[in-house]
Amino acid sequence: MSRWVLHVDMDQFIAAVEVLRRPELAGLPVVVGGRGDPTERAVVSTASYEARVFGVRSGMPLRTALKRCPDAVFLPVDHPVYEAASAGVMGTLRAVPGAVVEVLGWDEAFVGIETDDPEAVAHRIQADVLAATALHCSVGIGDTKVRAKIATEFGKPRGTFRLTRATWFDVMGAEPTHALWGVGSRISQRLAALGIETVSQLAQADDAVLAAEFGPQSGPWLRDLGRGEGSSDVDDTPWVPRAHGRETTYQRDLVSLPEVEEALRSLAERVVDDIRAEGRPCARVHLKVRFVPFFTVNRSRKLREPTWSPDVVAGTALDLFRALDDERPVRLLGVRAEMVPPEGGDAPPRTHGRRGMP
Repeated sequence: MSRWVLHVDMDQFIAAVEVLRRPELAGLPVVVGGRGDPTERAVVSTASYEARVFGVRSGMPLRTALKRCPDAVFLPVDHPVYEAASAGVMGTLRAVPGAVVEVLGWDEAFVGIETDDPEAVAHRIQADVLAATALHCSVGIGDTKVRAKIATEFGKPRGTFRLTRATWFDVMGAEPTHALWGVGSRISQRLAALGIETVSQLAQADDAVLAAEFGPQSGPWLRDLGRGEGSSDVDDTPWVPRAHGRETTYQRDLVSLPEVEEALRSLAERVVDDIRAEGRPCARVHLKVRFVPFFTVNRSRKLREPTWSPDVVAGTALDLFRALDDERPVRLLGVRAEMVPPEGGDAPPRTHGRRGMP
């Protein structure tokens, strides 16, 4: 039997969960985000397929979503409900005989399986998940995680798709580089500046050129990504977080230093509560600031010694803010506490996400 990687991705997960709670919303454009008020500053967490027809996408401001789809039903985010639904999905995947499950988030996971008929396993997974949760999923089948992840996009919604080394370039060769999992708009723009615009061109690129632009590790990694190569090992080791963060988009811009200081203090207290639950103190403080209109800055500083003190975390974040020397109004602040590694070494690495470099 051959070893396969299946990527299970729930279809419009959050919106689908909300429709289960409110069956009368079935077939309507549904947008979930913030407190469910499209007049407030918040972004779309997810949109139903009916809303996506109007161009509504995750990460879009709710106000923009309202302009694009005035008849949409807007709902607030309800984390505990989604976590419970996710637990049901992941439990169903783990019950598949011989399956190794690596959870990527609420709504997706890799499943490692030995079989001569991966499509049959994929169809069983879809049927089992539907029976257990009343939710639909799509399944990508690949000989690497990269190929399985990308294959899912061709199977949506409620379908399956197989992508292997033999079919990779036929399917992906002419696609733009931003179609790759892990290549966002900024990376694709830098690649385009090198004359690399398609997946095939990236696969054939000179390692030295890529290394000079992106570094000795990330450059060759991008070349391999263009070939669909990568790990096929599915790791079911429980995820150990490296950090906890909190951020808030303010309905009224913060225009004075005392307002910023108070906001950072509130965020720091919540972050320290989060890391206390992990049992590991803060070793580095990260600050995220979004000035009006949408200019975002990130800064960080390593602490002299690890701490549980909200005062130290907030004070460090405030020092980082002051160093920006920027008097523009603030619409968003975020504080993240990077914790000391767990006993026995650093937190285990996880597969990189679609939008960032590894």
